[in-house]
Amino acid sequence: QVQLVESGGGLVQAGGSLRISCAASARTFNNYAMGWFRQAPGKEREFVAAIDFSGGSTTYADSVKERFTISRDNAKKTVLLQINSLKPEDTAIYYCAMGLVSWATSSERNYNYWGQGTQVTVSS
Repeated sequence: QVQLVESGGGLVQAGGSLRISCAASARTFNNYAMGWFRQAPGKEREFVAAIDFSGGSTTYADSVKERFTISRDNAKKTVLLQINSLKPEDTAIYYCAMGLVSWATSSERNYNYWGQGTQVTVSS
């Protein structure tokens, strides 16, 4: 059984930084892509960032490029999302997801395991 547990969310002022993490229990963690998605109040869940199985390839939503950085540590089975220059519109629940594929993908259809999410709130 795969479990994904996010942590590190919180309340941050606009312009600040935050690092959120995802710990995976999956035995096959090293074989699959990992992604971050977010859902703001009243909105649909949207793609944020993804990283391939090796950590050598990443992809980002246009809205977060240059501000967000995804990384992974396969030895520790963790995925990190470094968030800089936070904006109030970044306020959302951030979800970690484990892919069905090895390449970095933005499509939710390519992810089959999801964490419970961690709340990030940005005050103006």
